[in-house]
Amino acid sequence: MERWTVREPNVVGDWQEYDEHAGLRVRVHGVEKAEPPRGRDDAADGLAYFAFRVTVENRTTEHFGIHLEDGQIDIRIGADGESAFLDWRNSQFIEGFDVYPLRRATAVLFAAGAEASLHRVDIQVQLKVDDEWTERYLWAGGIDPYESTVEAGARPDTARDSLACQVSNFLRREAES
Repeated sequence: MERWTVREPNVVGDWQEYDEHAGLRVRVHGVEKAEPPRGRDDAADGLAYFAFRVTVENRTTEHFGIHLEDGQIDIRIGADGESAFLDWRNSQFIEGFDVYPLRRATAVLFAAGAEASLHRVDIQVQLKVDDEWTERYLWAGGIDPYESTVEAGARPDTARDSLACQVSNFLRREAES
């Protein structure tokens, strides 16, 4: 029986190092609105497309065989965590690639979901390394279609007006004083 522990998710852009493969790390980054290169899939009709990257980096002295395909990635959007559509036809996966020391491999993935839910995107990744499954890790982030700012001293009330806006407000106040 698999035992689950409660952990904080990674923030999009953070590196996560694998305990079972010291020196091998992965991150989800570059989450942004983007149109797929080979055209929209009919199954994504009426949905907003976005792209993101999964990068695997080898910081050891040995090489690892990496495998990452559509069944190893789960994407949830919105407050209710609804499943997003992963466009496997337009995505570029990492299939059976040897990542040598001090090298990286990056998968570029395209997904789609309801535009109103893209402010909150959770991406879970489970790599296969040298024919062994690794632990699953989760990255949390989102796409802010409005990129609104909060006035100095105002309290953020939504996910859009979160930490990034608080930091921006702090820096603005510091610059004024």
